[in-house]
This record gives sequence, C-alpha cells and structure tokens, in this order.
Amino acid sequence: MTLSRLARSLAAAAVLAVTLGGAGAAHAAEAGPKPPMQSWSFWGPLGKFDPGQLQRGFKVYREVCSSCHSLSLVSFRNLMQPGGPQFSEGQVRTIAEEYKVQDGPNDSGDMFERSARLSDAFPKSFPNEQAARAANGGAYPPDFSLLAKARTYERGFPWFLWDIFTQYQEQGPDYIHALLVGYEAPPEGVKPSSPGLHYNKYFPGHWIAMAQPIQDGQVEYTDGTPTTIDQYGKDLAAFLMWTAEPHLAARKGTGLVVMIFLAIFLGLLVYVKKKVWSAAKPVHA
Repeated sequence: MTLSRLARSLAAAAVLAVTLGGAGAAHAAEAGPKPPMQSWSFWGPLGKFDPGQLQRGFKVYREVCSSCHSLSLVSFRNLMQPGGPQFSEGQVRTIAEEYKVQDGPNDSGDMFERSARLSDAFPKSFPNEQAARAANGGAYPPDFSLLAKARTYERGFPWFLWDIFTQYQEQGPDYIHALLVGYEAPPEGVKPSSPGLHYNKYFPGHWIAMAQPIQDGQVEYTDGTPTTIDQYGKDLAAFLMWTAEPHLAARKGTGLVVMIFLAIFLGLLVYVKKKVWSAAKPVHA
C-alpha cells in the first residue's frame, strides 16, 4: 500500500469515527439522560459481591418486588452458596418454608401444594402471562432472574472503546438503580400517550406502566444502612446482578490466574528465544 492510499484510508476511518460519534450523540439526546455510573464492589477484574449488600437486596426484592416479578431461575439453595448472599442453611430453610410450590401427581393422580425445599426454584408470581397482565393493567412484569444482563444502554463513541480497557460491564445495575430513583413529575405540557403511565427520566420513552415501587423508609434494615430510595436501588441492583451471574467472582478469579499464567509463559518464550538465537552461529555468504 502506498503512502497516499494509507493516508486516504486513515482519513476515511477518522471521518467514520466522527460520524458514528455524532450519530451516537444524537441518539443519546433522543433517549434522554444516561444512567449515572455507580460504584460497585463487583466492578473490575478483582471485583466480588458484598454478601451484606446482597442480603439487603434480597430483602428489598421479597418485600417490594416479589408480588409482581418472579425469580424463577434461582433456587433457594443458591442463597447460601459461596460468592452470593451466603445465608446460613437454617435461614434458607426458613425462607423456603414461607413459599408454596406445586408438586405431584400423588398416588391419586392429583397435583398438590407443599412448602418449598432447598432444591426448589422460587415459584412464579403469576400462573401465566395472561394472569400477570390482567393484574397489572395489561403490562407484563419481567422475570428478575436475568434482568441485570438483559437491561442495558448504549454508551456511544468513544466510551465503548474505553470500556474495553476498564472492563466496565455494569450497565445493567446502573440502569436498574437509575430506574428506581428516576421517577419525577413530567415536564410542563408533557402528557402520557395513554392513562396509567408514570414519568421516569431514565426509562426509554420516559413513560412506564409501573408506579414508583418504593419510598424512603419502606424496608427496614437491621445493620444501620440508610433506608433511602437510593440505597434500596443499589442493593436491589447488586442482588439482581448476582442472580444474573452468580459465579462472577469465580469467573474473574479464573481469568486472573489465566492472565498471570500467560504473562509468565510469554516471559519464558522470550527468554528461550533469546537464548537459542544468541547461541546460533551467523551464516556468512
């Protein structure tokens, strides 16, 4: 490739980058403000979950969210596994006994209800989608199991490049926290497209069917943590990040070991290469 062709290619790449950045900025302006980045204990290559925060987040889920939102991909026994909320077995058994699950058939061929066991998954909040919509004015509350991975937002150029180096993967928790604290009165003259919607500055389109679910002081904490909407949002978002990726700490630990091994292996390769070639005799024509 000649120098002139290389210069033209680089110029075209620069124009494309600026164009994409401008398009991203325009899209961001239409979508509204970006969720603020929060400080999470599980951020970065050495991040891990805070068991205390996960226990508080589970408490918020049980007392506020579980009536509408299921957690059907999480089993009760997961609550006591390493890297998670780390409840004791006795605590988890007590929690499970408060839930009823359908089992059977019995000897008569009938289905029956019993108290949940450690091996059971959390029962669904509604028997089917139609029942869920009927109870929520036509809206379908999503399952919370994978929500922190399913909900995200575009960071745009050049931030998505920066995220590669910082390993920023917390768009989901940031969005969940922002959604819970983002309820406010709509701007003057702005009306919903249909009745029963609520204004949220971080929700795409701003109008959401779910009313503000939680208020300051609604859930009591016993460890002295502030009982504010902001704190509830952080605790719930962290808990939902754990339900979506319960082995996050183990994955990061394995990745760190692999990177250390590759660094040592690369050093050995460089050393052997220099040793071999330094001993080789030059060939003269």
